[in-house]
Amino acid sequence: MKRRTFLAAAGAAGITALAGCGSAGGQGQNYDVGMTAMAFDPAEITVSVGEEVVWQNTSTRDHTVTAYENSIPKEAEYFASGDYESEQAARDAWRSEFGGALNNGDTFAHTFEVPGRYEYVCIPHERSGMVGSVIVEEGGSSGNQSE
Repeated sequence: MKRRTFLAAAGAAGITALAGCGSAGGQGQNYDVGMTAMAFDPAEITVSVGEEVVWQNTSTRDHTVTAYENSIPKEAEYFASGDYESEQAARDAWRSEFGGALNNGDTFAHTFEVPGRYEYVCIPHERSGMVGSVIVEEGGSSGNQSE
């Protein structure tokens, strides 16, 4: 019984020690936006034209990155994990075979060439409010607005 008590305490201590290791906004990581159980972290990020944004699933749940087709600049290229060409195609693929799913540790990247505001969603967690924004600006410095 003492061994179980020790292992339980050691496991809890290890989890506590690691709790701060997943820094928000990808600081010190190889991604810009993390995906927690029900949120993009950060929910809003600002970059310059021509910059790539990398999302990484940092949770144990499957997620998607799916642009709202009517909430991106008209001249902009559509983006979705799974490389679907429309929001409807991404939604249909998710419903039929979990298309576009990013599992724990998976990444998705998109380069933003047109300035403006881009709204996106995680299809399976949309009802829980898992939405995010990328603001793309001409020139200047970029960075996470939540910093």
